[in-house]
Amino acid sequence: MEYETLVSEYVDYGKNKFIEVSRKKVLPDEVEFLNISKGYYTPNGQKRYQNAIGFPLDKEIAKAVIEKLKTIAELEV
Repeated sequence: MEYETLVSEYVDYGKNKFIEVSRKKVLPDEVEFLNISKGYYTPNGQKRYQNAIGFPLDKEIAKAVIEKLKTIAELEV
């Protein structure tokens, strides 16, 4: 599958790890989707991706995911 990254934001954590939150477009269909990827930086600074999850570009789905993340992060277990 070929795609184009339209916009992305990164959250660095640990020594050399990152989470990428992005909006991408599948080519040649031009269907857009949201993507969350996990990866790491190599010793020379290149990004390497390990896992990802993609879901439809839908405001209600995005809001629901954000709310669930907030709820889970705030739980005291």
